[in-house]
Amino acid sequence: MKLRGTLGGMNLLLEPGDTAGSVSQALAPRTELLGASVTLEIQGDTDPGAIEAALSAIRAAGGTPGRVRAPRVTVTGPGGEEGSARTVILPHGVRAGFRGEYRGSVVILGDVNPGAEIVAGGDVIVMGALRGVVHAGHGGNADAIVWARPIASAQIRIGDAVARAPEGSSLSTMRKLEGPSDAELARLQGGVIVIEPHR
Repeated sequence: MKLRGTLGGMNLLLEPGDTAGSVSQALAPRTELLGASVTLEIQGDTDPGAIEAALSAIRAAGGTPGRVRAPRVTVTGPGGEEGSARTVILPHGVRAGFRGEYRGSVVILGDVNPGAEIVAGGDVIVMGALRGVVHAGHGGNADAIVWARPIASAQIRIGDAVARAPEGSSLSTMRKLEGPSDAELARLQGGVIVIEPHR
């Protein structure tokens, strides 16, 4: 992790290997620097917990997360073979009408709004609220997960299993949360999708 000043505020770079604990520990003595606009840059394959810890530290210091910048990342498979699935990072949220299909995992640095659809062969990680439709583990990958803050989708799929919101529920009746929402993790257990809080 690297923190440096820029003309518009601060720039926080998260690197591969950074964890929630290491980021929180490194930023604790620097809270006075985080009280401005902070641009978050992600280098390589970054732990979602590290991103969450950085955003929490910025908000706790009274700062505002500015832009989030991330390159598209290629992750080689276990065999390192040509044409292996890659993890794609979308440096923004997605709106209604968007449909994205990915062979590997996808990380979305924003919300997935109602009317958007994400299909991935691997995991789906959403750094904001998940209100659109997602299918993780497309093609039968039962080990895939869905992670978001929170999961408030009308429908999610993992592998060949489907979970739907209860009849009569509406996203407009979702309770309003003050401050950042808690993270939730969805995964298959015994062929059924289970959604639980994730810290």
